[in-house]
Amino acid sequence: MSNIPSEAVKVEVEGATVDFFKLAKDGESTYYFDTSAEGPPHPMVNAMSGLKMIKGTDGTLVMINHKAPGGLFDKLGADVQHVVENIDGGLVKVTFTYDNNAASESDLTQTSCHG
Repeated sequence: MSNIPSEAVKVEVEGATVDFFKLAKDGESTYYFDTSAEGPPHPMVNAMSGLKMIKGTDGTLVMINHKAPGGLFDKLGADVQHVVENIDGGLVKVTFTYDNNAASESDLTQTSCHG
């Protein structure tokens, strides 16, 4: 069973190394990607690519991963909010949104897992 809604359509995302999908519903756009079968640096690279895409919008980014990406969270500023949810199969679903009024801004060019 896929963790990405079946009605979501594949979209191109600059810099992505996995497929991204978009679901537009009730005037809101949610983008999904799954890096649960990928190792570093794919979760970080794809999260940053997706975050660049939704920056300054009301869009939502959903990441499916094998664990909560603590290294990624450490790189985010106050402008990116995230919620982690455990899902079936021992995976996690991380939902990202932007707070466009936050005092600090994330550096979305940091795609390495260290430093």
